[in-house]
Amino acid sequence: MFKFERNQSLLGGAFTTMELVFHAIVRNIRSQHSNAVLAVLMNIVQILVIVTVFYLIMSLLGTRIAKIRGDFILFLLSGVFLFMTHIKAVGSVAGLGTANNPLTLHSPMNFSVVLMAAAFGQLYTQVVSILVILLVYVVLIGPVDIQNPGGAFAMLMLAWFTGCAVGVVFLALSPWFPRTVSILTQVYRRMNMLFSGKMFVGNALGGFMLSLFTWNPLFHAIDQCRGFVFRNYYPRNSSWEYALWVGIVLLMIGLLAEFYTRQHVSKSWDARR
Repeated sequence: MFKFERNQSLLGGAFTTMELVFHAIVRNIRSQHSNAVLAVLMNIVQILVIVTVFYLIMSLLGTRIAKIRGDFILFLLSGVFLFMTHIKAVGSVAGLGTANNPLTLHSPMNFSVVLMAAAFGQLYTQVVSILVILLVYVVLIGPVDIQNPGGAFAMLMLAWFTGCAVGVVFLALSPWFPRTVSILTQVYRRMNMLFSGKMFVGNALGGFMLSLFTWNPLFHAIDQCRGFVFRNYYPRNSSWEYALWVGIVLLMIGLLAEFYTRQHVSKSWDARR
């Protein structure tokens, strides 16, 4: 619609794209709240509320249900951090709308830039929230003892990546089945409240119960993360490779479906929403 023509090298094009992604990320974060700091604080409050609720539930059921030795608060945080990162990525990417997004009508903006902005904007919010919570934990309660911080952070990134992949699939299907996809997105996020393994460890599950969790890549990421966080936990019933391959496959399927959708999308489709 609006053309943007500039002869530039491959390196110049890369810097232009990076600049576009940066500004789109800033816009995405500020769209959550007029003040970016308040957007992060609201996310921190959401995380703390979930941790508090699960702490009360686990206290009533007995902390031994966790079947793991170590800091109980850190056990809850390791699960809630990855859970929030995953479902927030799903909601942010799936909620982008269609290729009719007005921003994509202005070159050199394109849908891939908007997609990356939504994904990385949500990642930024989650990482900053996690760092603030851990800092407050260290100051008020005590030092955080994480066996392998690099591995734990890699599992956080894996949870974010799989969430983005699931969101891309929902995003590609949204123009065809808007109401159905909206319902499925909510169902998926609610199912992860139960089947993400936030309150359990994989080694404590067996047989039928384990089969209810192993389909979920988030369960594998959380269980493997606890293997990196705690010295005395060795996850045997989960695999980070499974979560990675599921994320890659879903991302490829979602991108192909999104490309096909963009070839057929029409502005009049918005009337069906």
